[in-house]
Amino acid sequence: MAKLIFGMNQSLDGYVDHQEFAPGPALFRHWIEHVRDLTGSVYGRRMYEIMRYWDEDHPEWSAEHREFAAAWRRQPKWVVSRSLKSAGPNATLVGDDVGAVVRDLKARLAGEISVSGPDLAQSLTGLGLIDEYRLYFHPVVLGRGRPFFAGPRPPLRLVSTDRVGEDVIRLTYVPA
Repeated sequence: MAKLIFGMNQSLDGYVDHQEFAPGPALFRHWIEHVRDLTGSVYGRRMYEIMRYWDEDHPEWSAEHREFAAAWRRQPKWVVSRSLKSAGPNATLVGDDVGAVVRDLKARLAGEISVSGPDLAQSLTGLGLIDEYRLYFHPVVLGRGRPFFAGPRPPLRLVSTDRVGEDVIRLTYVPA
């Protein structure tokens, strides 16, 4: 049975905004390895549109960027959207009954499936489908933006803390 994981980079005050801060080399290496090991990912529309950046090579990319792109392209993706008419390579659109689709993925696959997008994570949390939350705190305070938690959560229990690189702390929680 697969495990559904929601994890994102965020500011100390709890906001996610990929344009306000970027991962350093150690954290980027961590994300490469994480994506390489995933069984697949479930994306909300907005996050999927951001991640589509990795679908095509860019001449300015480093070897690490190319490595991340290759890992991202290989993994299956399920994109939750009622407005998109198509999805890119290795991606399947999910328009209705997201809960049933995710339950099926969890039941028939093994490994970790990443959830990307706070609104999607809120919906899946409400259905009791998220198995683990990974909060990657950066030493930045934004004071505004989209929060990591888009709504209330059931009580959580801390299961681990890790330092990733020089200045990022990962807190891992499971539903209590």
